Amino acid sequence: MDEIQRAPELLSYIQTIVDEEMLNGRFVLTGSHQLRLREAVTQSLAGRTAILTLYPLSLSELESASPSNRSFEEVAFRGFLPRLHAESLRPVPFHSNYYQTYVERDVRQLIQLKDAALFEKTMKLVAGRTGRLMDYTSLANDVGVDAKTIRHWLSILEASFVLFKLPPYFENFGKRVIKSPKYYFTDVGLLCFLLDIRTPQQVTRDPLVGSIFENMVVMECLKAQANRGEMPRLYFYRDSHGNEVDLLAPEGRTLHVAEIKSASTFSDKLLQGLRRFRSRMDCTGRALLIYNGEPCKLSDGVEAIPFRQASELIGPA
Repeated sequence: MDEIQRAPELLSYIQTIVDEEMLNGRFVLTGSHQLRLREAVTQSLAGRTAILTLYPLSLSELESASPSNRSFEEVAFRGFLPRLHAESLRPVPFHSNYYQTYVERDVRQLIQLKDAALFEKTMKLVAGRTGRLMDYTSLANDVGVDAKTIRHWLSILEASFVLFKLPPYFENFGKRVIKSPKYYFTDVGLLCFLLDIRTPQQVTRDPLVGSIFENMVVMECLKAQANRGEMPRLYFYRDSHGNEVDLLAPEGRTLHVAEIKSASTFSDKLLQGLRRFRSRMDCTGRALLIYNGEPCKLSDGVEAIPFRQASELIGPA
């Protein structure tokens, strides 16, 4: 039953059937609004459900279904929404329809914003800030609302799986670290559409190509965790001096770290932030450069891997 949060009265009947039959997996309940779905399910079916978060397709799922050697630009431009690939649809009309019918209509209703132009302006401004530290006040000023309203809108976009909020990692770092989050789009194809990118070739020329690449890699790691049924445990690090590492994945007492670069040619300069961080921290996990080039292993234990292997930061399934 899809969009079950719109018919919560059905859940009491489902509860009765589940309790009588004691048959696991009888019902699959889905919904696009995380908060309302969880509220509806937990009220009637507490202790009777397993909750799984389903993101767009991963790179490995796409390759398994239809092996190809598409470039980063082609992959990012098309995005990862299943129907686009299942029916071989054209990306621009598909994302335009997806934006108008789901993002603009349904999500805007949740935000209770009647002005479609203001909502579109907000979405495009958020797209232009992908992968950057979120300054709520600055974004609010550009949109023409207050910072509290922007926080509320972004929380709804996050709960609706349009955006993913990446928190900063500040364990044991005190006041030296930045505590503002970053936002990414759960589907990089929608990001490209909002940036007015209309061909794969435009991805390379876009001034935000690095942010697009980073968005895709962050989401690949998030999908790897979600597809195991794990809660998101991904962070970035940045201190008040500008020292930064793009992605951190704690695993118990082990800390895996990654630098994300859209470059296709390896250069030692790409590792400056990663090495600086490792010199300060006892990182016993993997240290990766995830980029658009060929794999190689360096003498200090740092590995450079192509973006198709990004989920290796999380470790084997």
